[in-house]
Amino acid sequence: MSTGLLPFFRAGLLVAALSAGAATQSLAAGGDKPGASTSAQARPADPEKGRQKVLDDLFERLAKAQDATEAKGVIGAIERVWMHSDSDTADLLMNRAMQALKRRDYTLSQELLGSIVEIEPQWAEAWNKRATVRYMADDALGAMEDIARVLALEPRHFGALSGMGFILQARGFDKRALEAFRKALEINPRHEEMRRLVEKLTLEVDGREI
Repeated sequence: MSTGLLPFFRAGLLVAALSAGAATQSLAAGGDKPGASTSAQARPADPEKGRQKVLDDLFERLAKAQDATEAKGVIGAIERVWMHSDSDTADLLMNRAMQALKRRDYTLSQELLGSIVEIEPQWAEAWNKRATVRYMADDALGAMEDIARVLALEPRHFGALSGMGFILQARGFDKRALEAFRKALEINPRHEEMRRLVEKLTLEVDGREI
């Protein structure tokens, strides 16, 4: 960015998302009104819990994948789950935002994604897609801010971790970048390109610290 490297010292604060894990989301209980517990029991199962169970199972399969082909199939399944929200409106806006991105209309894509994160602020993939668009529009700091939101909601998001690593590496924060890449590799251990990158960067970082 034309403003130089100083803003990226703020990136160190954002990288705290790598070790902090997902932010705890607490919901208020249903009060002490008569019949409150009965009505709660009558509600259908929480779709978000079902979604998380599916993702947990997929990430377990990814960690145990025997080869890159198997891992690629599991990753595709994970990304399909990520790409759907609980809102038809948000899903429609996401489709339009992706079409705008394909046309390289970054302004429209960012506007649409901005609307999505207002409608569905807990949808990690909406923040991730806006991070991607911001980065492509040469707003690396904005991308880093959105990546931090992604990782607060879904700390296993290997794409966001990789993106954070590349942004940090491009600006000379190799040690921080290596932390991000290692996290991504822990989640997807069959990513051979990431493994080679981690090995190369490890040698460079360790060599400078000797």
